[in-house]
Amino acid sequence: MASQPLSDKSVLVTGGSRRIGRTIALTLANAGADVTITYRASKDEAKQLVGTMEGFGRRALGLECDVRSEISVGTAIDEVIAFHGRLDVLINNAAVFESAPIDKISVEQWDAVFETNVRGPFLVAREALQHLRAAHGKIVNIGSLGGIHAWAGHAHYCSSKAALHMLTQAMAKAFAPEVSVNCVAPGWIEFAGEDGEAAKRFAAKTPMKRNGTAEDVAQAVLSFATGSSFVTGQILTVDGGLGL
Repeated sequence: MASQPLSDKSVLVTGGSRRIGRTIALTLANAGADVTITYRASKDEAKQLVGTMEGFGRRALGLECDVRSEISVGTAIDEVIAFHGRLDVLINNAAVFESAPIDKISVEQWDAVFETNVRGPFLVAREALQHLRAAHGKIVNIGSLGGIHAWAGHAHYCSSKAALHMLTQAMAKAFAPEVSVNCVAPGWIEFAGEDGEAAKRFAAKTPMKRNGTAEDVAQAVLSFATGSSFVTGQILTVDGGLGL
């Protein structure tokens, strides 16, 4: 069915219980996918989301997983395969964001951001690779406009996302021809009740005269998940022209 392009496909969304990850999971479930989400602390939100996706008629699973840990990631991938029998699409969404003056960033802060934002996607992709190759599947990493344009107050975050962009392209070469790997790089994404003054400033600077939404990001992810496998190694900004 044209309206169900991911029918019979198994999708894994890391960090999928809240915010952008939640919207991505719902969008892919609406497109017909059976969806697994991972979470670290948001067990209640994950349980609620699994119930919602099951209400769509999908097979859904929520797994506690620390993407920084080889053991935790390996266990999660095994559980995905045991439950769904296959893995067709991986969305590396789990990430941390932090603001700090660059001269005040501690080694511990720097490492904590890189552990989740770079090591995490590397570990999940590595552990999932044999299953994605068997399915001729796809990986979509969630990067950031901050990995392309430097933000002075977020040096460790920007650096980690720039590393993820390069990892995307390295994986695209290494995992071809069986697996395509792309990246969606959001700009300012607005959430209700968060930093209203900053949201107004960013919307005024954006050519499209509004801020991005989680739905904008999810639609970009869906396009990679359902599009041609010949498209690989691409970094797609979803920013309304903010980075121009």
